[in-house]
Amino acid sequence: MQYDYLIVGAGLYGSVVAYRLHKEGKKVLVVDKREHVGGNLRCENMHGINVHMYGAHIFHTNNENVWNFVNSIVPFNRYTNCPIANYKGKLYNLPFNMNTFYQMWGVTTPDEARRKIEEQKYRGEISNLEQQALSLVGREIYETLIRDYTEKQWGRPCSELPSFIIRRLPLRFTFDNNYFEALYQGIPIGGYNKLIEGLLEGVEIRTNCDYFSNRAELDAIADKIVYTGPIDQFYDYQFGALQYRTVSFEHQTLDTPNYQGNAVVNYTHKSVPYTRIIEHKHFEMFGDSVNEIPYTVISKEYSCEWKLGMEPYYPINDETNKSVYEKYKALSEKESRVIFGGRLAQYAYFDMDRVVEEALKVEL
Repeated sequence: MQYDYLIVGAGLYGSVVAYRLHKEGKKVLVVDKREHVGGNLRCENMHGINVHMYGAHIFHTNNENVWNFVNSIVPFNRYTNCPIANYKGKLYNLPFNMNTFYQMWGVTTPDEARRKIEEQKYRGEISNLEQQALSLVGREIYETLIRDYTEKQWGRPCSELPSFIIRRLPLRFTFDNNYFEALYQGIPIGGYNKLIEGLLEGVEIRTNCDYFSNRAELDAIADKIVYTGPIDQFYDYQFGALQYRTVSFEHQTLDTPNYQGNAVVNYTHKSVPYTRIIEHKHFEMFGDSVNEIPYTVISKEYSCEWKLGMEPYYPINDETNKSVYEKYKALSEKESRVIFGGRLAQYAYFDMDRVVEEALKVEL
């Protein structure tokens, strides 16, 4: 064998595993069908701004070991995620907190906010997402900040979506706009490319290399395989294709230093076709520094149904897809030389810290 390990996919999971193996002195080959490494973490530098080409990625974790590991590769900045919701031109803070309740009702104390929510809560039997949300936050918050946004995301009415999608909605009775309840959060200084490049330093890489178009050749040159692609594709869709939602992006350069004053603004009314606008410079530039570059780059995100050939983003974790995945998982557990890891191979939506944690602890 020419290599100890073949790693299929140069995203975060594959890159962390490659880093581990390279440090252990293993001979590793990483292949990726895209023309670049980094998977959906890929950034492109436009006018001195690191643009998240596949959607906003904000690293957050309570795991000190994971935080220390990624910071050993590249230092992270102090970015704190405080998204804004835009409903018919009126702005609300997210997640739901005392700022949100004041903006919606004019209440100024936690007791007043609790009473407003209690007055509106649904108390019947729960069988779908709409009923679940109404039971947690009441009608006004649901109709203003949840219903249309969720239906744009999933492409179907909330009354037809399973309740578990929104089983726990954070309600904070404090004036706290920090979206993540995590000890650590930030963005790599210089962008996510710095993180991936640091992880893959010294590792042999082949981009524009489709594993499935060269499978026999690639399987023959490595002792073991770490596979991070879609698990159903690995088994030639013999039980059918797993379903996803996907996202498309419209990137625009604007002749202004500051378009919306915040990195993330969600558009929660159905009259706006996109789900949110990302203004990328706010991930790494703070205060007056945003004005040092006279341009800004924004990305509008559109959620849509996924079809084979499109980039899969969010697994449809309903009972049908769970049943299909379990069949593929049973096959994967019989593999002696293949390790399956990452969101596509495990058919799960993982935050980045979970991806790193899984890649650090997997037995190789």
